[in-house]
Amino acid sequence: MCGFAGFLGGKLATNRELADSTLVAMAKEIITRGPDSSGSWCLKNDGVGMSHRRLSILDLSPAGHQPMLSASLRYTVVFNGEIYNHLDLRKKLKKELGPLIWKGNSDTETLLACIDNWGIQETLVNLVGMFAFSLWDNVSKTLTLARDRIGEKPLYYGWEGSGKDRVFLFGSDLKSFKAYPNFNPVVDRNALCLFLRHSCVPAPHCIYEGFNKLNPGCYLNISKDQMSPKITRYWDAGCLLTAGVNSPISSNFNDLSSFIESKIVKAVNRQSISDVPLGTFLSGGIDSSIITTLLQSQSIKPVKTFTIGFEEESYNEAIYAKKISKHLGTDHTELYVSSKDGLDLIPDLSRIYGEPFADSSQIPTILLSILAKKDVTVVLSGDAGDELFCGYNRYNFADDLWHKLNFLPSSGKNVLANLLVTMPSRVWDMSESLSLAGKSSARLAEKVQKVAGVLAANSVDDLYTDLISDFKNPSEWVIGGTDPYSLTLNETYKELGTKRSMMLKDLLGYLPNDILTKVDRASMSVSLETRVPFLDHELVEATFRVPINMHLYGGKSKSILRDILYKYVPKDLIERPKMGFGIPLDSWLRGPLKDWAESQLNEKRLDCEGYFVTQKVRKIWMEHLNGSKNWSSQIWNILMFQSWLENQKL
Repeated sequence: MCGFAGFLGGKLATNRELADSTLVAMAKEIITRGPDSSGSWCLKNDGVGMSHRRLSILDLSPAGHQPMLSASLRYTVVFNGEIYNHLDLRKKLKKELGPLIWKGNSDTETLLACIDNWGIQETLVNLVGMFAFSLWDNVSKTLTLARDRIGEKPLYYGWEGSGKDRVFLFGSDLKSFKAYPNFNPVVDRNALCLFLRHSCVPAPHCIYEGFNKLNPGCYLNISKDQMSPKITRYWDAGCLLTAGVNSPISSNFNDLSSFIESKIVKAVNRQSISDVPLGTFLSGGIDSSIITTLLQSQSIKPVKTFTIGFEEESYNEAIYAKKISKHLGTDHTELYVSSKDGLDLIPDLSRIYGEPFADSSQIPTILLSILAKKDVTVVLSGDAGDELFCGYNRYNFADDLWHKLNFLPSSGKNVLANLLVTMPSRVWDMSESLSLAGKSSARLAEKVQKVAGVLAANSVDDLYTDLISDFKNPSEWVIGGTDPYSLTLNETYKELGTKRSMMLKDLLGYLPNDILTKVDRASMSVSLETRVPFLDHELVEATFRVPINMHLYGGKSKSILRDILYKYVPKDLIERPKMGFGIPLDSWLRGPLKDWAESQLNEKRLDCEGYFVTQKVRKIWMEHLNGSKNWSSQIWNILMFQSWLENQKL
């Protein structure tokens, strides 16, 4: 796992000494992504330079050093990620070309050999892994940027400056761009609207004007002769899902479960290859438990597992993780965190995430990464199980709610919505504490607010958007901003049905923009590599062919994963209400985080900065403090932007 940065064009490139020092400085900004070694490369005549930071995972020798030149001397690459099938690719090249001379065992060298012989498109189609890379073609004088299919690894790019100083910047993190001389970014207020809605800035958008993230499954070409980037999609989840639905696996449930298990086992095997210590994140939920279980079943030594716990019972799954670990015989480490642990992290969040990010589970994810890094350099996670195996409650909730609400007149839905909105959140909290709603209704007030927000939806698309939105109309909160984003599917995809469409939207949006971003930045802040076996694209494409009724077989979500897991772990260790991986943010904001939050939301400061409508922000802050409403998610979004802005000194 690594990080890289670079530039194309600009007056700086003509000064070799300044170019070299700038590349070193850009790489230094992302040193935690690659603390083991660094390198830079520049061609003065072509005005291109690239720098790299390396976290050694495969081939720890200098043979894996980057930037790396291809055997033909045509290509130079900087690469971030892992290619899990790189040894298979070497065999394929040998079969086609005969014996090749290799300098080392790194997957980067394999990548270059594939591009040398197959070109970009065919190489990308053959890769199994997570990656982002930049490649310079010394023959066509073209720069290529590429990103993995689902978006596990980040890749930013954009134009800065004007005239002779105009330069194309690219890299793994926005922090690198700040090291480029006279970099003067401007906040994109439309992207800020997106951030308020989604708690993150979704690709292809970026918090800086004129900059973008490369969408997953795409590569980009640019040159001095072609200054406008040309983007090509090499993997299309929507088309593949449609094809899978139209050609489903025809099998009984048991056979289908065994088939999917074989795919997961293959993915875990691929991703457990490492020249450094490896473990797993174990939350105690279905997804992380199955990854840990299958890894342990193939290991002769106890797998190292890690979990985070909370004193607040409704947020704590550590007790279940510990029981599962004991059953499996893993080498388990747990850490219970407090509000002080979260408070101590807050000053570093904007540095860690580079652009505003407000999924509050970022805090336990960072703490979990810190814990794991003490013993291992690589961890496997259970992310993506919900998106691929129909696990989120909102899939059934939205489908059922839409059919129930669709026949109601708008006036009736609005009356019900107003009733729910005006009810103080402490009423729902009291109901929960009295167990009137049962243990499965943890954080009931938040759920009631969600229901109220979706009652007026005019379509299933609107319903989904409302369910995943923290702010329904963010442009009303951002001065001078409009909300440009709506992840809609074309008419062909709408034939997939409500649940499938929502799963696809999450795979394209929520998963890469929130979940994978959260884990990548958190783990890389401590030089820990995370791998996601569920995102092996062969497994992903297999799930596309699973009929939706099989995902929900027996009336249970993620029925296939449950069936696989029950072969190894007793049901009573797994069957319990879904909790998620969050923190008690609402109470923390009213307690230990109150003074810090007030300093960020100070009326004079908000007025002076001019990004938010001050009176609206102050209103929800006061309502949250007095307990009449729970605005913790919305307030956290604003706080994370404020903290990021303070760090940027814009």
